[in-house]
Amino acid sequence: MFGWEFPPHITGGLGTACYGMTKGLLKQGAEVLFVVPKAYGDEDQRAVRLVNASDVTVDLMDEEFLEFTKNFTYMEVGSNLVPYLDPEEFENFMNENITDKEKRQKSIYASRYEFSGKYGTNLMEEVSRYALVAGTIAAQHDFDVIHAHDWLTYYAGIAAKKVSGKPLVVHIHATEFDRTGENVNSLVYDIERNGMMAADKVIAVSNLTRKVVIERYGINENKVVTVHNAIEPVEKPESVNVNKVVKEKVVTFLGRITFQKGPEYFIETAHKILQRDRNVRFVMAGSGDMLNKMIRRVAQLKIADRFHFTGFLKGEAVDRMFALTDVFVMPSVSEPFGLVPLEAMRTNVPVIVSKQSGVAEVLKYAIKVDFWDVNGTADAIWALLHYRALSDIFTKYGKDEVDNLKWEYAAVKIMEVYRDTVTDFYN
Repeated sequence: MFGWEFPPHITGGLGTACYGMTKGLLKQGAEVLFVVPKAYGDEDQRAVRLVNASDVTVDLMDEEFLEFTKNFTYMEVGSNLVPYLDPEEFENFMNENITDKEKRQKSIYASRYEFSGKYGTNLMEEVSRYALVAGTIAAQHDFDVIHAHDWLTYYAGIAAKKVSGKPLVVHIHATEFDRTGENVNSLVYDIERNGMMAADKVIAVSNLTRKVVIERYGINENKVVTVHNAIEPVEKPESVNVNKVVKEKVVTFLGRITFQKGPEYFIETAHKILQRDRNVRFVMAGSGDMLNKMIRRVAQLKIADRFHFTGFLKGEAVDRMFALTDVFVMPSVSEPFGLVPLEAMRTNVPVIVSKQSGVAEVLKYAIKVDFWDVNGTADAIWALLHYRALSDIFTKYGKDEVDNLKWEYAAVKIMEVYRDTVTDFYN
């Protein structure tokens, strides 16, 4: 399995999904070698074995491994790949961090990563370098199927397939159309399409994404399968203790502040609500390329005294934010799935999601509104804030609904995809 982030270094939903999916697969009896192109040294070791890419050895004597650790190997390989950056953003990031890069080369990018070669600032070079490493790893290990997540890993998957002669499954968590609308980067699009064309099976995280894959990339519908994402269960979400120091109701947006997530619609909705009721506070938690623009818009609308920007949150900070939240809103313009609403629902927060999201396909107890319908979203927020009975219904049944969306169930479907892929490949 080729990914590009894993706990605790999660920048977005992909790392969360890969972690839950992998644990679910282990419960189904799969053996997983998970490869990432960057390692910090403090990944979540409760469920993984950390392995040096140049010296593939495993400490089988560590008694702290979870029950299934013996079937899960986590491999780190040197690379400069950065999650969720497009080619232009990547170049800017690397140029701005040239000094930090020298420090990193002395630590996690040390000479022990013998596959890495010379470090450059070009994202496509990094993708190709990861593919080179993937081919070497594929030649050194025995496995039945290759599973590659999102476009940065597709060439790695293709390389592993060419070297090993084994079938390839690619997983579509988001497409270039989701990230940019119609302003697609042709290089990224080509990599996505080449990965899907080379794959023996394509897994889409929703029917919405499956439709995009078939219609916009020209992939044979017979090899595209939908497996909806899920969420890791928590035993006692109510155990998070927070001291709410404001008397107003709190409405939260949590995600990357970028085109795909529709942050501007959240702000316009907040303005609509605050014209009717000043007893509400709005929180935008996250970071992204549109952050400064959103801050300026809040200032223009003169709602800064009721609007808060927290920056990027993860782990316990997310739980504390949800504990303070009365309504969660995900106004995504194009969301292949969307895990954050599930996280909110399992902590007893009613949610509003855009109809243009994959998660809307699996949720009954969530209010669904078109992302562009600011008035409709404002009405939904108003209703959940002012009608306790309505809020209670969505909170109670929403929690029950999410509790049944488990990764172990999704893993059963993924294992079926593996079996079908292997069977078709050799017949």
